Amino acid sequence: MELLNIKRLELEKKKVFIRCDFNVPMDEFGNISDDRRIRSALATINFCLDQDCAVILASHLGRPKGEVDKKYSLAPVARRLHHLLKREVVLADDVVGDDALAKIEAMKCCDILLLENLRFEVGETVNDKELSAKLADMADIYINDAFGVSHRAHASVEGITHFFDDAHKAAGFLLEKEIRFFGKLINKPVRPFAAIVGGSKVSGKLEALTNLLPKVDKIFIGGGMAFTFLKQMGYNIGASLVEDDLLEDAQDVMDEAKKLGVKLYLPVDVIAADKFSEDAVSKIVTAQEIPDAWMGLDIGPATVRLYREGLSDVQTVLWNGPMGVYEMEKFARGSSKIAHFVADSYATTVVGGGDTADLVQRIGLDEEMSFISTGGGASLELLEGKILPGVASLIVPK
Repeated sequence: MELLNIKRLELEKKKVFIRCDFNVPMDEFGNISDDRRIRSALATINFCLDQDCAVILASHLGRPKGEVDKKYSLAPVARRLHHLLKREVVLADDVVGDDALAKIEAMKCCDILLLENLRFEVGETVNDKELSAKLADMADIYINDAFGVSHRAHASVEGITHFFDDAHKAAGFLLEKEIRFFGKLINKPVRPFAAIVGGSKVSGKLEALTNLLPKVDKIFIGGGMAFTFLKQMGYNIGASLVEDDLLEDAQDVMDEAKKLGVKLYLPVDVIAADKFSEDAVSKIVTAQEIPDAWMGLDIGPATVRLYREGLSDVQTVLWNGPMGVYEMEKFARGSSKIAHFVADSYATTVVGGGDTADLVQRIGLDEEMSFISTGGGASLELLEGKILPGVASLIVPK
C-alpha cells in the first residue's frame, strides 16, 4: 500500500492543516505523563516549517462529547509543543469559531496555531460534512499524521480528505511509518513469527486473532481474554472474566490454529485473587482449579516460564495486550517478566496497543523495543486486514 507522500507537496507560503494525535495521558494535576505521541509528530511539523509554510495543528483529547470542558483543553499540549519545538505555539480558543478563524487569517510564514480540542465540536465524531468543510477551508494542504485515530471515520480524519485533491493532501511521516511497518510485519515477517495477544476481552481481539492465524507460527494468549478459552476447554475458572457468548468463537480459533499448525499457548497457572483490588488476598493456582469465588488477574510463574521457552527461538514478535491487570502492582509481574524477556531478545519486537505501550514505558523498556505503535485500535484494525478510513483516500491510485 503506497500512500500520497508529503515530500512531493508544494508547501511554500501555504497554510497546512496537520491532523495529529495529541491524546496524551495526564496525571491528576493536568500534567502530561507521557508525551510520546507529541514527540512522534515533530518530524512532520518540522518538515513543514522548513518549507516556509504556516502550520495549523489539530487533535482531540479525551472524550468531552461535543461540549467545551476545560478539563480536556489542549493548553498543556500547546505548552509541551512550545518546549519541544522551541517556537511559539498559539492556542485558539475554539475549533471553527471566531477566534480560530481570526488567528488563521492573521497567520504568516512559519507561524504555528493549535486548534482547541476537536471533540468540543459535536460534529467531529459523527463525521459531519459541514464541520469537515469548515476545517478544510482553513488551509491549502491537508496532512494526516494521526495514526492513532485513523481507524475512526471522523470529520478531521476522513471527512476532510474529500475536500482536497491528491495534489493537496498526504500522509505524514508517522502515519506512513506505521502503515509501512505493519504491512511488512503482516506480509513479510522474519520467521518464526509469534504474536502475544492479551487484554481483557476476546471480543476486541477476535478478528485480529482470526486474521493473524494464517500469518504467525505461534500465538501466546494472556490477560482476561484467556479465561474464555480456558472455560471452553472445560476448566473451572471461578469468578474470572469470561465472555460466554464467544465460547464457540474461542473453539473456532483453537480448531483453526490446530488445522494450520500454529502453536497456541494458554496459561497453565494464574495469580488468583478473592476480589478485584490492590489489597486482595492472592495465590498461585493452576488454570484448571481457580476457586469458585476467586478470579484470575495475572499469569502465574509456570506460565511465564512456558511462554519464555516458547518465545526463545522466534525472530519476530508482535505484542498487543498485557498479560494481567498491570495497573495494579500486585498483578503486573507476569506482564513485566514477559516484557523484559521480549526486550532482551534478538527478535524484531513490535508493540501495538495503548495499554501495552503504557506497560513497557512504565517499566522503562520502551527504548528496547524495535517499534512501538502510537495507535491501539488502529493497529488492531490493520491486523484484521482492514483499510483504515483515515488512510483510504491517501492511498496512491493504481
